[in-house]
Amino acid sequence: MYDAILCPTDGSAGSAAATEQACGLAALTGARVHALFVVDEGIAGADEWDVVVEREEARGERVLDAVAEAAATRDVECERRLRRGRPHEEILDAAADYGVDLIVMGTHGRTGIGRFIAAGSVAERVVRYSELPVLTARVSE
Repeated sequence: MYDAILCPTDGSAGSAAATEQACGLAALTGARVHALFVVDEGIAGADEWDVVVEREEARGERVLDAVAEAAATRDVECERRLRRGRPHEEILDAAADYGVDLIVMGTHGRTGIGRFIAAGSVAERVVRYSELPVLTARVSE
């Protein structure tokens, strides 16, 4: 059913729930998990770029470690990926680059006005533009 599953993560509770889903599905189907952390290029100004990117890449490595550990507990092969760019674009590009069959990602589960304040969430954009199936794991606030 699935040979490769992309699991974008940002270390949030929603991402942790998605990691559990991705690793569980991979264990059932024999798929490989591609754990992805995207350093958002829009997070810093030019004068602080190097410091912020270095900090985010270090955080990304820790977050990817958590996905790799979750995969290892289920005897699932996991490849760690760190990319830079606009998160939704990098997730969609990674899905194509790594030949995945499914994207499993977290969502914050915002409703009402909170959804509009956080307009254009990464998960929402991925769901909207992906040509692949996308499974979202929701965590209520």
